Amino acid sequence: MDWKYLLTSFDGRINRAKFWAGIGIFIALGIVALIIDMLIGTTIDLGEGGQIGIVSTIVSLATIYFALALYAKRWHDRDKSGWWTLIALVPIIGGIWLLVELGILEGTRGANRYGPDPLA
Repeated sequence: MDWKYLLTSFDGRINRAKFWAGIGIFIALGIVALIIDMLIGTTIDLGEGGQIGIVSTIVSLATIYFALALYAKRWHDRDKSGWWTLIALVPIIGGIWLLVELGILEGTRGANRYGPDPLA
């Protein structure tokens, strides 16, 4: 798998398996960042038991570009513009819509305007 293409390019299409592999990377990075925050004590108390980790926040901000590239290619496989990622900003329904469209539903069969079928 070409990880550089997967996480940096906004062109082309990817299938669900590659999408979930990319999401797995983001989850693993988040867990590692959280563990680092807990080990070195870089958390800020927000009151009422809430805390935010400095390392976790930096990692989250640093991965935004890579997540957008991943989402764009998956939207392309669904024959939609990468701008559909903005649906995630709609409370509750946006995240569910994103999960269903990108993580569950099959991509367009055959070539579409974004490139050849990644499963072909």
